[in-house]
Amino acid sequence: MFDKILIANRGEIACRIIKTAKKMGIRTVAVYSEADAKALHVNQADEAYLLGGAAAKDSYLKAEKILEIAKLSGAQAIHPGYGFLSENAEFAKNCKDSDVIFIGPPVPAIVAMGSKSAAKEIMQKANVPLVEGYHGDNQDPKFLQQQAIKIGFPVLLKATAGGGGKGMRIVNNEDEFIELLGSCQREALSSFGDDKVLVEKYLTKPRHVEIQVFADKHDNQVHLFERDCSVQRRHQKVIEEAPAPSIPDSVRKNLGQVAIQAAKAIGYEGAGTVEFLYDSDDSFYFMEMNTRLQVEHPVTEMITGQDLVEWQLLVAAGEELPCKQEHLTVNGHAFEVRIYAEDPTQDFLPATGKIKHLRFPENSPHIRVDSGIVENDEISIHYDPMIAKLIVWDKNRNNALARLRGAISACQIAGLTTNLSFLLSIATNESFINKDLDTSFIEREKETLFPVPEQANEKILAIASLFLMLKRDQEQQTSRLLTGDPYSPWNQTNGWRLNKDNYHAIQFTETILGEAHTHDILVHFRNQGFEIDVNQSTMLIDGEFSEDGTLFSVINGLRSMANIAQIGEELTIFVQGKTHILKLPSLINDNQDKQDKNKLTAPMPGSIISILVKAGEMVKCGDPLLIMEAMKMEHTITAPADGKVETIFFSKGEQVEESAQLVKFSPAEND
Repeated sequence: MFDKILIANRGEIACRIIKTAKKMGIRTVAVYSEADAKALHVNQADEAYLLGGAAAKDSYLKAEKILEIAKLSGAQAIHPGYGFLSENAEFAKNCKDSDVIFIGPPVPAIVAMGSKSAAKEIMQKANVPLVEGYHGDNQDPKFLQQQAIKIGFPVLLKATAGGGGKGMRIVNNEDEFIELLGSCQREALSSFGDDKVLVEKYLTKPRHVEIQVFADKHDNQVHLFERDCSVQRRHQKVIEEAPAPSIPDSVRKNLGQVAIQAAKAIGYEGAGTVEFLYDSDDSFYFMEMNTRLQVEHPVTEMITGQDLVEWQLLVAAGEELPCKQEHLTVNGHAFEVRIYAEDPTQDFLPATGKIKHLRFPENSPHIRVDSGIVENDEISIHYDPMIAKLIVWDKNRNNALARLRGAISACQIAGLTTNLSFLLSIATNESFINKDLDTSFIEREKETLFPVPEQANEKILAIASLFLMLKRDQEQQTSRLLTGDPYSPWNQTNGWRLNKDNYHAIQFTETILGEAHTHDILVHFRNQGFEIDVNQSTMLIDGEFSEDGTLFSVINGLRSMANIAQIGEELTIFVQGKTHILKLPSLINDNQDKQDKNKLTAPMPGSIISILVKAGEMVKCGDPLLIMEAMKMEHTITAPADGKVETIFFSKGEQVEESAQLVKFSPAEND
């Protein structure tokens, strides 16, 4: 077994690998970018080396530099995690040439599965079922369009070197084919350095079911059962579960056998995942094979009791697999959700900024949190905006789903927008509860998954007011103790006045779908607690903070609890799985630029990759004006109304900051 390994990755997967390595007595070497100098994985490793600048191309993709560090540090092997260099055949080859073990499959296996089109040819020869499609080398747009017509719409365009949902587009008809092909190719080139695509028949209601496989150097292969990853946005997984529900046992067995068959066809070693499209008639089709550990591997670990990173290290060191197929069993049910810094209501637009408040539920046999993020860390434009993976387990699906709802509700993140409310919407969705799953789940259920946000009700406003008053009392108590006369009436905080009712006026502002709403509250001091007037309602409220900062309140005799993070004059209130953000008047934004529809601004930092109009051009409402790329995702800026493009302030290839004005636009005058 190795004495020391280098981890060529960052964030939660680096931390995950370090955890197992420490358990096995293996020392770890971390690498980091300038942006990650204080990151959790750097602090957890035994030693760490700087790679370069913040951008991945200047750091985590610098293969030669990583190999140099491995040799310098004395690391005997490199674990690539997932993403970055994990499926880079050239890097794996260079490791071998440098006498450093690559903790992954052999180079020929990576090459074989690195091209989706080549992989399908191999699987076809191995009698693995395939979806009808074109996987050839001819990339002429007109030729590909003709192939799509021949296959029949809808079709799926997919980058042959792709993964993680990047470089994929669904095309519903001939008219939109060329435009979506161009978008697909640009994203593929940006993400993988290769714009080659394949065209496949798009199944209208398939599920995404995948099999975890493992193989060693001694001709042993096993599968560790299946996962369902059907709930996706932008072809990227949002929630995964194991085992996959509502699949007949005979089909489960066949899926596992076919997955091992696929692994054998390429002489596989190590951890891999064979992904299938599973149709409503119980038929399934090979989609791709990921030659690495996957983000969702914890759900498999939870139902099998196996440590898959440990298995990887054992196989890479030349040992046999720890278990035979007959020794592996499924125990219970597990879910994983990916907590992202993103705005689901804005087409899952990634968010950036500092995490100013962060609380997760405690790890237990039922709950696991994998994260490389701590409070005050920055989510930047340079890396994937995933904050954490939340994994739950219980003896059956219903119990595990209840655990999931409770665990999501216990997460508290403030300082930037997250998808927590969206994840809770999925976990409480009737179709999801009833196992009605397919890859179009989010689109199909969008009315229930994206409810119109509600304004803070009287109870929330009362709790927020109580929080401010108790905080005020704490601060004044501290100040009073520092004075020479702590018992002076001038230092009292109980609101006493001679022959007069004393009250305190508070005004909160919250923004719902871009519209500001103001709430005026009067807080009257009473002998026990406060009397609060809000929205023509009056309620008596009292409360106290627990040692961990939880606010326990009693409103008109009803006891409840909430957690509140105060960031400047902004309160983020976490109560019963919902989050409300209230601002005091000093934080009300009077900047009219963001409300000026003549100024089209960048929704986040990124680069301009395509300009579709010219200054002076007349456009219709909804017409695309330019395309930005941020975090390897494309965002199209469209005309807000019929009108004229007056000025375009940036050129193709330029970097832009968040809120930078991109286009000056003049709406057409109404007749």
